[in-house]
Amino acid sequence: MASTNKTQIFLHLLLISITFLNRISATINGVYNPSVFMLLNCGSSSDELDADGRKWIGEHSSKASAIGITSPKSTPSTASFQDPSLPSTVPYMKAAIFESEATYKFSVSKKERLLIRLHFYPASYNGLSPENGFFNVLAFPATIDAGSFTLLHNFSAYITAQALTQGYIIREFTLPPINDDFLSLTFTPAAGNHNPFAFINGIELISMPDMFPESAAMVGFSDSSVTIEAFALQTMYRLNVGGQFIPPNNDTGFGRTWYDDTPYIAGAGVGVTAAIGPRVKIQYPMNLPAYIAPLDVYRTARQMGPDPKLNIQYNLSWSFQIDSNFTYVVRLHFCEIQLPKVNQRVFDIFMNNQTAQKDVDVIALASSMAVPVYKDYAIFVSQDEQLLVELHPSVDSKPEFFDAILNGMEIFKLSDAGGNLAGLNPKPLEILENELEQQDYSSKKLHVIGGATFAVAAGLIFALCFIVYQRKRVVIDNATDVSGSGWLPLYRNSHTTGSKSTISSKSCASSQLSNMATSLCRNFSIFEIKQATKNFDESLIIGVGGFGKVYKGIIDGGSTRVAIKRANPDSEQGLHEFQTEIEMLSKLRHKHLVSLIGYCEEDNEMCLIYDYMSNGTLREHLYKTDKPALSWKQRLEICIGAARGLHYLHTGAKHTIIHRDVKTTNILLDENLVAKVSDFGLSKTAPLLNQSHVSTVVKGSFGYLDPEYFRRQQLTTKSDVYSFGVVLFEVLCARPALNPSLSKEQVSLADWAIHNKKKGTIFEILDPFLKGKIKFECLNKFVELAEKCVSEHGVDRPAMGDVLWNLEFALQLQGSHEDGEASSHESGDNGELLHLSNGGDGSANEMREVLDDLNEMSVFSQFVNPKGR
Repeated sequence: MASTNKTQIFLHLLLISITFLNRISATINGVYNPSVFMLLNCGSSSDELDADGRKWIGEHSSKASAIGITSPKSTPSTASFQDPSLPSTVPYMKAAIFESEATYKFSVSKKERLLIRLHFYPASYNGLSPENGFFNVLAFPATIDAGSFTLLHNFSAYITAQALTQGYIIREFTLPPINDDFLSLTFTPAAGNHNPFAFINGIELISMPDMFPESAAMVGFSDSSVTIEAFALQTMYRLNVGGQFIPPNNDTGFGRTWYDDTPYIAGAGVGVTAAIGPRVKIQYPMNLPAYIAPLDVYRTARQMGPDPKLNIQYNLSWSFQIDSNFTYVVRLHFCEIQLPKVNQRVFDIFMNNQTAQKDVDVIALASSMAVPVYKDYAIFVSQDEQLLVELHPSVDSKPEFFDAILNGMEIFKLSDAGGNLAGLNPKPLEILENELEQQDYSSKKLHVIGGATFAVAAGLIFALCFIVYQRKRVVIDNATDVSGSGWLPLYRNSHTTGSKSTISSKSCASSQLSNMATSLCRNFSIFEIKQATKNFDESLIIGVGGFGKVYKGIIDGGSTRVAIKRANPDSEQGLHEFQTEIEMLSKLRHKHLVSLIGYCEEDNEMCLIYDYMSNGTLREHLYKTDKPALSWKQRLEICIGAARGLHYLHTGAKHTIIHRDVKTTNILLDENLVAKVSDFGLSKTAPLLNQSHVSTVVKGSFGYLDPEYFRRQQLTTKSDVYSFGVVLFEVLCARPALNPSLSKEQVSLADWAIHNKKKGTIFEILDPFLKGKIKFECLNKFVELAEKCVSEHGVDRPAMGDVLWNLEFALQLQGSHEDGEASSHESGDNGELLHLSNGGDGSANEMREVLDDLNEMSVFSQFVNPKGR
């Protein structure tokens, strides 16, 4: 008997040892060692390294077939243009093109989940227009109870990239373990589109352990939970809360990217960031593998701050745009890095104004300080297209400190009953023109909505979904139109914010609109509009915006070329913006403002007709373009023209007009590259001469949005000056105002430019085309001006008149120095720009004093010489 007990004990210890050794072999220094790790460079025949040193296997190479990859017949192609924002040429500059259904087949493990990343760079390949790239992607795991998972449906990488103002798109999915040795990924051009095709630049396939071993509590449903292991997931957001951007090569073996959480913070209460002390070491518990999240996620955190009276009056909140009618799993990562005892920091968690969990005490969960822990919550989102996560200090538990803490957050979309993960394409805007009304979170007091009001209908819907899920999965074949939110895993700074207005599906005719508009500008019939655009022929589309598509047209018997904006019924902009545009532009006439010719409101259509600008937007000439680069003199003259238009709005019109959406896509260029400010749908008028600001709901494009206006909701002309300052830096550096793919300090162009200006390294971030072509004195003045324009406080910014003076002065300083050698002051032996001067206030008085001392001076056209230059 004793011998039997000893044998059982020995076998038990042996089993524990084997389990421990398996865990050690799979995880080295907190990094997981996957059994399947494939990086496929689609459209390529050779193996290549990306910028992080990771090796991508050419899909047509011998090694690909050796490791069990079967590639379909495709048309290998190289992109016609390399976007400067691409993190690496590999895998993005080459693509596999499919004009009919094509399937990749991968040899995989049966026992592990599979992580799939799809990389897309929507460029022109073999003459194919990226606008026509609509396609579906299905994953066939060949399991007994699942036919397939729909990863993407009617997906347009081009529209998504336009909305994000990104050069490339990444979609990340995880699939449950399969009952086969192979996984198939099928790409199919989407029917119903004009000459559709499918393409793919790179595929990552990585095996991973089950990171969802437990069920997630269902928010809003008492005692209900969701078992996640059988679902396919799409990664929506992954944030290092309170910390910095973590690139894929610093992850724990899965190549995940962890973004800064700051852009997603909702409301004015941003809290404070905290970091662990140098002597405190993070210790993962035995039941939490170290690969769950990098150490850097747990080393930093966001808290509410030291003032308990203030903390009790607001929520620490994050807001995310999501697809409706899906269940989401929100994983919150915690690690107490300051307080060692239970009941020192206790808080409640809310999601979409429902209680997710009350009285969360991280020390109680983790048993000790500096020990990571996470909690999963599931929530079904039916119509909101928004997910709000909030933390608030608990009062009931009477903690020592009224505070909350969070270290990391991940949000995953769960496949529905039919195995579908596909959302809708985003609104086809050039920079996410989603207008979400900003709520005044400072008004939220202690009694935040807590506890769920359980509707019987909602309970029945959830129960029905659960029953349906038990049945065999089928592919959902509903058409996914180019509308809706889609997932845009991007910094909030690239969104447009404001109140959402829509166009009625019924007639949007308004007697008020018609009476107002008839007396101001020409009223076109819908017959004239259809005739001008060949019945809205898609080949005549020259752009898309928040209002809808823009068509090139011809009116008056072919004598006049025009641009026609046609309202999209699903547009984020609607009747109010339509009225505003007509009211503003029909009353304004200026060389540097786009001219509104007329409007059409008939048969459920709303159209605006403008002068045709043959050279498109300023942004189209700076980056993401095949057009020849603008010279520095041309850029200065364009900036001067735009400044003149804005100066007229601020001071020359009957009432002060604040544009509120100044950006490079709203500066249009005619055939002579004369700049004209456009898009007045968000503009506001300040009718009182003694009124210093307009109190209004925040609207505008993030990246260009005045931070003071965002905080105080008080709009002034200095808000336009801030946006124009960002435009100046775009013109100088030829990169987007925001680029979330870069490191945290480089995401915002304005911040990055000022950082380099102070270091004296501004020359390093100039558009390479301009290097050696700008006189030092001109560059100095231009950068000083841009820096002053983006000052934190409006009172420190120059008026638009002073901005114009400075730009004219910079042009005079440049003189004839356009294509010659760089000034002797411009660069040292090592090629680095010397420190720029910080002297002068940039005012018109300073300008006049300097001008008096210039020997070779020609007068400034708009202020001194009324005849113009």
